Amino acid sequence: MADRVQEETGTGAADRALVRALAAAVRGEVSGTAADRALVTMDASNYRRVPLAVVAPRDAADVAAALEVCRGHGVPVVPRGGGTSIAGQATGAGVVLDFTRHMRRIVSLDPEARTAVVEPGVICDELRTAAAAHGLTFGPDPSTHSRCTIGGMIGNNSCGSHSVAWGTTADNVSALDVLTYGGERVRAGQGLDGVPGALADGVRALVDDNLALLRTGFPELPRRISGYALDTLLPEKGVDLARALTGSEGTLGVLTGATVKLVEAPAARALAVLGYPDEGAAAEAAHTLLPFGPLTVEGMASDLVPDAGGLPKGGAWLFVETGGGSPAEARARAEELCRAAAGGTTDHTVVSDPAGQRALWRVREDASGTATRMPDGSEAWPGWEDCAVPPERLGGYLRDFRALLAQHGLRGTPYGHFGDGCIHVRIDFDLLTEPGIRRFREFSHDLGELVVAHGGSLSGEHGDGQARAELLPKMYGPELVGLFGRFKDIWDPAGGLNPGMLVRPHRMDDNLRFAVLPKQPVDVEFGYPHDKGDFSAAVRRCVGVAKCRNTSVSGAGVMCPSFRATGEERHSTRGRARLLHEMLAGEVVTDGWRSAEVHDALDLCLSCKGCRSDCPVGVDMATYKAEFLHHHYAGRLRPAAHYAMGRLPQWLRAASAARLAPVLNAAAGVGPLAALAKRAGGIAGERTIPEIAPEPFTRWFARRFRDRTPGPRPRIIPHAKAATLWPDTFTTYLSPSVGQAAVRVLEAAGKEVVLPAAPGKPVCCGLTYVSTGQLDQARKVMRRTLDHIGPALGRPLVVLEPSCAATLRTDLPELLSDDPRAAELARSVRTFAQYLEEFAPDWEPPRIDRPVAGQTHCHQHAVLGDAAERRLRERAGLTGELSGGCCGLAGNFGFERGHYDVSVACAEEQLLPAVRGADPTTEIVADGFSCRTQLAQLGERPGRHLAEVLAEHL
Repeated sequence: MADRVQEETGTGAADRALVRALAAAVRGEVSGTAADRALVTMDASNYRRVPLAVVAPRDAADVAAALEVCRGHGVPVVPRGGGTSIAGQATGAGVVLDFTRHMRRIVSLDPEARTAVVEPGVICDELRTAAAAHGLTFGPDPSTHSRCTIGGMIGNNSCGSHSVAWGTTADNVSALDVLTYGGERVRAGQGLDGVPGALADGVRALVDDNLALLRTGFPELPRRISGYALDTLLPEKGVDLARALTGSEGTLGVLTGATVKLVEAPAARALAVLGYPDEGAAAEAAHTLLPFGPLTVEGMASDLVPDAGGLPKGGAWLFVETGGGSPAEARARAEELCRAAAGGTTDHTVVSDPAGQRALWRVREDASGTATRMPDGSEAWPGWEDCAVPPERLGGYLRDFRALLAQHGLRGTPYGHFGDGCIHVRIDFDLLTEPGIRRFREFSHDLGELVVAHGGSLSGEHGDGQARAELLPKMYGPELVGLFGRFKDIWDPAGGLNPGMLVRPHRMDDNLRFAVLPKQPVDVEFGYPHDKGDFSAAVRRCVGVAKCRNTSVSGAGVMCPSFRATGEERHSTRGRARLLHEMLAGEVVTDGWRSAEVHDALDLCLSCKGCRSDCPVGVDMATYKAEFLHHHYAGRLRPAAHYAMGRLPQWLRAASAARLAPVLNAAAGVGPLAALAKRAGGIAGERTIPEIAPEPFTRWFARRFRDRTPGPRPRIIPHAKAATLWPDTFTTYLSPSVGQAAVRVLEAAGKEVVLPAAPGKPVCCGLTYVSTGQLDQARKVMRRTLDHIGPALGRPLVVLEPSCAATLRTDLPELLSDDPRAAELARSVRTFAQYLEEFAPDWEPPRIDRPVAGQTHCHQHAVLGDAAERRLRERAGLTGELSGGCCGLAGNFGFERGHYDVSVACAEEQLLPAVRGADPTTEIVADGFSCRTQLAQLGERPGRHLAEVLAEHL
């Protein structure tokens, strides 16, 4: 919603009138476009509802104005925060109020009173960061704390891993400012003084008439989130209206502000990881650790963590965090707890350093995504994500739960807040077929009865929404559920707020988001091996947990650079996946592969591949973009940049063969010819076109071989001591010094360097064709490459350019899934450092003994990993870390006209500040040609490939 008002001309007259009326009344953005509506059809649940319009209010007055317009048009309203709700309550068929754009102020923070006044769109981590300056924190911290909003947390009564110490969101709320659908302003706190008369009278009468039921109808357990918390309105509980409204899922009022409590944060923390023989043993032990006053007691089993490297021996683990006034005190408490638990554990470890703790917590926090895929790759879904039982009954409940799964022929991987008796699980429901959906209903009813039999709550964190509200009579009985309906009618007699949620709910199998997808596989080009060749299944990978919306530099990884530059949902991995989902559905986005909405969202995707590794479910938007562009431009004229930069290997090879480098460099430098070339090639005018090397690397290599070895041409058939060096396009024609340096280093390591193909038989990974969606040409280039390398196939292949290595490792076998040579070539790929570590382990690099700065290439981070590079730098005495993120150039992206500003913003996030802040003696390392080019054009210091740095000091 870049413009303040956007009206979709394809909707009905009444819908257009609604959008116009909202635009006239509201100062924030208003949109009825297909793209903006498609972005909010889903949250992180199994459900989908299509809104009529989306409004981003600037303040409470805007919220009131929007409600007035919606009342006049008889349209329901759904408030929405980060869209990470798992029960469907952040989807809506009327007007969605998006609080992530404007109402994000921390109005005040009082360290003495330990309170903060916030608007609903404040991100949880933003509040925690502000509080940390005073030694305080906001206690609730769900795994989505880097992107969920305080308003959403209040709507769902979110909890998080620290609730054993600091409670739920309801425990940390003092007062709420709310607007009802009828336009009444409410200040909800203790008592009813801030409630308008008739509304207060209705609440008072409901309580007075039902004292006995309210005192006996609610189970006592730490994670009772289901239903309305009407028992908090009892006189002996202080008539706590703020607590009663917390967890009401936007069905009673729209939050416009909140006063929340802050707690003292321990000065230091330690993490005890306790191993147990199995999940049941861990569950039985969890509640016995509570007397030690831990900050967390989190549990997970080996079926969620197949690679348990770094964890103690065992089949299940408890993550128990302790705090203290000093690191020593925190560690002492953790060790005391480990000693007390030793009788039942298989092993334990205590982690004191913050980096080690963050790495372990990342495993737990990503579980909401990683659990969506079973070990065999099949899909698993929410729906029974967070039921809770009394902690002392957790072991027995889990055993019965596992038995019920087996009875229904289902699988799931439980994990979660064992200390609070709250279990998260994704289950391999078949939600695509009628028999599968029937099984989903039957299992849900059976599990609801099991939870209640163990004295539990259907929801222990994420609310009832549509997923569980249908089953509330099992937990509370019809009389108390009837009271919930009366309470709803007191606050929202018109039924205009989030209808179908919690009270008078839709059936749990209505509005399933999969129902609109194609029933047969879509004809696509890539193999999608992890999704059995099904593009719809690949798109379904995105479950909406929105890790891609993390805007902090620390812990952000690479994903998603364009979102962090623009802040627009459509530029996040989730947003793009949602638009692709709606493209396949064909209801909101109706033009299929020709969709302008999807094209515009993908236009700022840098194809950095960061989501392939950073997204907990492995969404691969770079591949989806290439697929989309292939179909979008099939039979049509492409943008000039696709011909100019997408076919760069052809142009560079032709220019080199004709010895035109000096002429072309002169023309492309400055002046009218350069401007004309950039305009014709779709290149940003702010860019300088890189110079073509006068002598390409392959020619230098052949000349050097002739000078040193009699014979007509270089050896191409590898042998035991040979290192096969891939002559990628960028190294060969634009940066031959990298290849020359690599040859020197490899020879110093005792290797004879050979090329994988004979002169006159060019090889190319196809990267530029893939990134511009020219997949027919990419496949042709790749097959020719496989034909040309012949004898080198299967031998270790040293690839200097990370983007080319990643293409050979992933795109080539996924485009040529019918050619076994493709997989063989992919397996042979090694980065420069990986090759030296594996095949020259005894070689000692020169000691450089300098600090290092620069950037790990985004493709290397996502596909190849940089552990070998780190170790090689360490052995050479290059100290320090390279920055993360994406340089912003990303192949042709930063050169394309219209992308320059976003490209610069990406570079300014991590790379450029890291280089500017480096000591003059620091080595600037950037293995990627894009990263080095971005530094050369935007930075003050050039970067070099690690091979060049090492070669200089041989």
